[in-house]
Amino acid sequence: QVQLVESGGGLVQAGGSLRLSCAASGRTFSSYAMGWFRQAPGKEREIVAGISWNGRSTYYADSVKGRFTISRDNAKNTVYLQMNSLKPEDTAIYYCAARSKSGWHTLANEYDYWGQGTQVTVSS
Repeated sequence: QVQLVESGGGLVQAGGSLRLSCAASGRTFSSYAMGWFRQAPGKEREIVAGISWNGRSTYYADSVKGRFTISRDNAKNTVYLQMNSLKPEDTAIYYCAARSKSGWHTLANEYDYWGQGTQVTVSS
């Protein structure tokens, strides 16, 4: 069982930055691949970024490539999403998710545990 708690969301102007954190409970965090997803009003949940259990493999959606960076600190049971050059279209609720396999996946239904989400609002 893994419990996930996101933090770091908020209101920021376009061009600004935010860093999201996701703290995980449980001693087996390092064995899970992690993902960040987002869901905007009226839209489906979509993957933003994924990271393998050891951090050596990462994935980014085309819409965030070059602006967002996913990382993890297994000693702290935490995964991060650094978001730079934010755009109004990045506005959404951001969720972190854990997958009980070593590699990330782009589909939300491949993840086993979810956080409650954190709101990110980017004003123009």
